[in-house]
Amino acid sequence: MQRRRLGNTELELPILSFGASSLGAEFRGVTLEEVFASIHTALELGLNFIDTSPFYGRGMSEVLLGVALKEVPREDYIMCTKLGRYDVNHFDFSAKRVAESVDVSLHRLGCGHLDIVLCHDIEFVPLDQIVQETIPALRRQQAAGKVRYIGISGYPQKIFHTVLNQTDVDCVLSYNQYTLQNTRFLDETIPLLKDKQVGIMNAGPFSARLLTNSSLPSWFRDPPEVQQAARQAAEYCSSQGVDIAQLALQFCLQNEDISTTIAGSANPNNIRKWVEWSQQPLDNALLQEVLQILAPVKNIGHQEGLPENNF
Repeated sequence: MQRRRLGNTELELPILSFGASSLGAEFRGVTLEEVFASIHTALELGLNFIDTSPFYGRGMSEVLLGVALKEVPREDYIMCTKLGRYDVNHFDFSAKRVAESVDVSLHRLGCGHLDIVLCHDIEFVPLDQIVQETIPALRRQQAAGKVRYIGISGYPQKIFHTVLNQTDVDCVLSYNQYTLQNTRFLDETIPLLKDKQVGIMNAGPFSARLLTNSSLPSWFRDPPEVQQAARQAAEYCSSQGVDIAQLALQFCLQNEDISTTIAGSANPNNIRKWVEWSQQPLDNALLQEVLQILAPVKNIGHQEGLPENNF
C-alpha cells in the first residue's frame, strides 16, 4: 500500500485507511466474526491507519478494536479516535470532558497512546469553544504524552477556515466533500491546509453509499436531484462493466495532496475489493463521462450543525 506523509507530522499513512464506524453497527447489525475478520484483513493488506470514535456504536467500536488489537504489536498500527460527540445529539467539548474522553478511549483501545485525536463534528457547537477551550485542553494531553497529534473534523468547509484563522492544529478530517459529486474540500479548503502545512485526511469516498449500487441509508440528507444524478451515473458505469464505487475510490486516491482516504466496512470482502481497486489504473475516459453526468449537481450537499457554521 502506497503511503504519504501527513502534513508536518512524523506519520506516514497508507493512502487507503480503515474506518471503524461500521464496527459500531452504525449501518447494520454486525457479528463479532465479521468485526475481527475486517480488522485483521485491513492490517494484513496494509490499511494500518484506523479511524474510530466514541460516537461509533456509543463506545462499541473502540471496545471491539481494543479486543481485536490486543495481540497486535503497537507499532503495527496507527490509531486515530475522536472526542466531543458521544451520541446523536450529545456534544461535550469542555476541557474536563477532553481529559476524561482521552483516558476512556485509551482504556477501551488498550493502545498505550493515541496517534491522533480529532474534535468530532465541531459544526454542532459554537466554534469559539473549540478554539479557546477544547484545542488547548487537547494540547495538554499531547504534552502529557497521551496523544501525538491533534485536529478537527466535520462536514461544512467553513469550520476549517474559522478554526485555522484563530489557532493551529496538526491535521483535519473532512468527509463526503471530496467525492465524484462534491469537491468543496478541494476547491475551498485544501489550498489553505497546504499553505499552513496541516495534514489532510478525507473520509467517505462513497458519500454514505450515494456513489455505490447499494440503497441509501434512511438518514441520508442530500436532496433528491443529487440522488437521481448519482443513480444515473451508477447505471452508466454498470453499462460500461464498472462498479461506480471503484471509480469513486480511485478518484479520491489519485489526489496526492490528500494523505489518506478513509473507507469503512465490517465486511472483509469489501476491504479486499477496495485494495484491489486501489492497485488498478483509473479509467480517465469513464471518469470524465461520469463527472459530466454529475455536473448539474456538483457540490450540492446539505447543512450540518449550527447554521452559522455552514457555507
